[in-house]
Amino acid sequence: MEEKLRAGRNRTLTLLPGEEETLAKGLSGIQDIKNDSDSCRDKIINADLFEALPLVPDGFADLVIIDPPYNLNKNFNGLKFSASKEEDYDAYLDSWLPLVCRKLKDNGSLYLCGDWKCTSSLQRALEKNLTVINRITWQREKGRGAKSNWKNGMEDIWFAVKNPSDYYFNVEAVKMKRRVIAPYRKDGEPKDWEESEGGNFRITYPSNFWDDISIPFWSMSENTDHPTQKPEKLYAKLVLASSKSGDMVFDPFLGSGTACAVAKKLGRHYCGIEINREYCLWAAKRLLMADSDGSIQGYEDGVFWERNTLNTFQQKRKKTESSGCKKENPSGGLELFQ
Repeated sequence: MEEKLRAGRNRTLTLLPGEEETLAKGLSGIQDIKNDSDSCRDKIINADLFEALPLVPDGFADLVIIDPPYNLNKNFNGLKFSASKEEDYDAYLDSWLPLVCRKLKDNGSLYLCGDWKCTSSLQRALEKNLTVINRITWQREKGRGAKSNWKNGMEDIWFAVKNPSDYYFNVEAVKMKRRVIAPYRKDGEPKDWEESEGGNFRITYPSNFWDDISIPFWSMSENTDHPTQKPEKLYAKLVLASSKSGDMVFDPFLGSGTACAVAKKLGRHYCGIEINREYCLWAAKRLLMADSDGSIQGYEDGVFWERNTLNTFQQKRKKTESSGCKKENPSGGLELFQ
């Protein structure tokens, strides 16, 4: 891919001269899996999905996260996906989703991403194989404006399981820290909220509408040139809610590696399949970066912060510290938007 001219503060991940050979050692191919089925553990598999899936052990994943090509015209680094009739897209989903579901443990969970145009196809495909539990709507904000239609700023994430009476879900791990707009007190004390130098906040349970996550952009170290990259913060919610430490997270459409990077940062095992070699190398580099920086933008102190509030809170806390009141500094790697 031709190198782009970037601004000095642009932190988009790129491959530096001489890195490819080293990063390629972290990739597995079809022959590697044939020789050793354990090679799927903590690996990026650079291969065609339909060649790799039969070689991946059935029932090995606690959590599957899928971000497949939507029913749109899209160029994935030279591999073009074309929009088709709804029945043709349904057939495309049916060609691989049943195979992916077989990789899930009996008590495992699966999340499937899509937009408004293909979401009905996703629901139909899932209901043939699993039990749908919920549909998350993510307000991603960025989207192409339209003069004769509403701007498309939403995406869906379907949540499904193999066994609706036996699956893992940890709501305590995905609570949100929200600003209190109208603080209510009882007997002079805050009721169900916290008062601090940085502001007034309440810890709340998450809903299936997510408006606190920005898409990756140039000032974020997780950003790549992948055209449909999902944010680490979004995947962190899925991983923390539906897997335990040490569990296996599987992504059959790995792209630039978000699922694997997040799994590693949060103490899970990972496996991803991706056909494009450059995307695999980006993913391998992100995994190396996770060794020295395990932060996830917008997630700190065990809670997810609203968009922008964490940065504001940190700025107020720094002002307090500089005025003579010492407090422990938060972890780094969080800038601009959450």
